[in-house]
Amino acid sequence: MRSPRTLEVWKLGTVNYLKSLKLQDKLVSERKANLIPDTLLSLQHPPTYTLGKRRTDHNLLIPEAELTKIGAELHYTQRGGDITFHGPRQAILYPIVSLRSIGIGARNYVEALERSMIEFASVYGVKARAGHKGETGVWVGDRKMGAIGVRISSGITCHGLAFNIDPDLNYFEHIVPCGIADKEVTSLRRETDTLLPSDEVIHQQLVSCFANVFSYDDVVWKEDSTVILDTQEDNE
Repeated sequence: MRSPRTLEVWKLGTVNYLKSLKLQDKLVSERKANLIPDTLLSLQHPPTYTLGKRRTDHNLLIPEAELTKIGAELHYTQRGGDITFHGPRQAILYPIVSLRSIGIGARNYVEALERSMIEFASVYGVKARAGHKGETGVWVGDRKMGAIGVRISSGITCHGLAFNIDPDLNYFEHIVPCGIADKEVTSLRRETDTLLPSDEVIHQQLVSCFANVFSYDDVVWKEDSTVILDTQEDNE
């Protein structure tokens, strides 16, 4: 009989992308040292394009100098995957979890992230699917609704998933999303006939689907984001 497993969830609101990277680095180090339990960051970003470690700059379709004109930033990361967009009204989950304690490998982890989003989409009557070969993330028909890009270090994860609630999809026109040409990007708003609740409720529902798929016994919600963000700033 396995020991009960706890997931600590931090509701952070809107966080600058670089700040979220530094926070993840700190939490990964703490998780490796068993100073914290499995942890999940639930947040949104200001308009931001990110590239994975393959550095596929050619999939950014406008000059970097033009990004400020559309109110967006560009950041290079060490996650897997290709270029993607993060912005308001997109639910982002960054799990800092030990795959060894869960007992799964990298492939099964990514598939479980996909199932989390598929389960969440079904709450609103949307039939989503995992990507076909070469297509990570979650799709509705041939339209992509959720993206995945992860990094795993010594069995500890960071980065994670981004699910489109109702972002400004025009931002995706400036990239080849996830390096897959000739595919549309969609959102929960476009795919459901159901009136959507507040973003806060949606984030909670997505977290609940994540906790269910990964079989956590207890979810501890952390409401005061200043605690974890201020601690990070104190250490800089």
